[in-house]
Amino acid sequence: MWFGAAVAAVPVLLIVLQVIAAQQGFEGPLASLWKDYAGTPKSMSVPWAGLVLALVGISKQRRIIALSAAIAIDLVCAGLRLLAGDPPTVGNGPVIVLTAIALIAWLRWSGVERRNALHAAALGALLILATKVGDVWLHVTVVTRPEVLDEYVMLADHALGDPSWVLGRVLDALGPVVYAVLHWVYIELPVAAIVVAVWQLRRVVSTGQWPTHFLVRTFLVLGLIGPVVYVLFPVVGPMFAFGPDGHGLQVGNYWPGMVPPIDRDPTALPFDAATPRNCMPSMHTAWALSVFIHTRRDTDGIRAPAWLRWGGAFWLVATLVATLGFGYHYGVDLVAGAVLCLTVESALREPERGWGWFRIRLVGAGVTVLAALLLSYRYLAVPMAEYPALAGTVVLALLAGIAAAFHATWFAGQREVVAEPIEVEPATP
Repeated sequence: MWFGAAVAAVPVLLIVLQVIAAQQGFEGPLASLWKDYAGTPKSMSVPWAGLVLALVGISKQRRIIALSAAIAIDLVCAGLRLLAGDPPTVGNGPVIVLTAIALIAWLRWSGVERRNALHAAALGALLILATKVGDVWLHVTVVTRPEVLDEYVMLADHALGDPSWVLGRVLDALGPVVYAVLHWVYIELPVAAIVVAVWQLRRVVSTGQWPTHFLVRTFLVLGLIGPVVYVLFPVVGPMFAFGPDGHGLQVGNYWPGMVPPIDRDPTALPFDAATPRNCMPSMHTAWALSVFIHTRRDTDGIRAPAWLRWGGAFWLVATLVATLGFGYHYGVDLVAGAVLCLTVESALREPERGWGWFRIRLVGAGVTVLAALLLSYRYLAVPMAEYPALAGTVVLALLAGIAAAFHATWFAGQREVVAEPIEVEPATP
């Protein structure tokens, strides 16, 4: 039911956002989508991630045909751009082929084959469209919130030891190679998500059944809920509010060399009309944590292979280091993002178990802790800076409590299967 409602609401949302974008003078989702078909795609990896997700719903032979067609189209489009003197960007092929898969399945296939193909194609399309909606929403945060609350968040971040300043100096010392690796991990989070999702959905075609919960559901719901907080709690990040990228509106050029002195009279700062207010909560943390959670165990208790488990752990750690070390986030942003992820995942996980007290109390606790954190960052920022040991302990204890309750509810005591079950054909009489 939720999936059909989401698909039905997408066209309306895209039209509304396109109208808003046209009124405000920036590129809307429909204009960006048109470039994916006939222009220069904004992203090279997201269209391919969407196509790969769509391929889980069709047979192996059709996957080969679809991939070959997408590669051929991309090569032609990239070659034409290269001849015209433009960068040979790719991304047209997967969007065109994904659309073709959906149309062919709808018009020519039937039964389980049709349902699986349409379901997978819709998931791939939603992933692509979610990025379009997210781009517009970042502009909305700028238009609706001309002032930012970075002075409050920076003070609250003293309770965690100003980790952005610490890791910013560490990355400067480690050099360009580490920076490049972390930057790639940071911007290619959808790629990691697709790898995990494909593993979770690997048996869809052979069994005709979809798991009741998988990573894409968490990703999409986080993308709907998290950005709402951007407008409620606008923050731009250390490198902008306290660094040289503030376009003259920064408090000073402190980040990452020097922690600003404690200002016992913080105030909202007027900021530019270009920098998104997208720090609180850290959605990269929320998404990376969801990737990590879904690389622990399959929905039927099968433990993920070692390469996937280690990959999920690496992606989480690298994302946390990048968000802080690049100056994109404060430490308290990451705590809020982690609590948001665990709350949303608790609401979605194992829907077959229903909404018993075990789920209600966990989701309710997550919502309460998230609200308490946000209110503390705004109204208790000065005491948090003056008593950092006490405040930091409380903040981390709240996160640890939610994490412990999450593990106890969804993982502790659950039977884990180490290997894939072997399917044995029944003996003939």
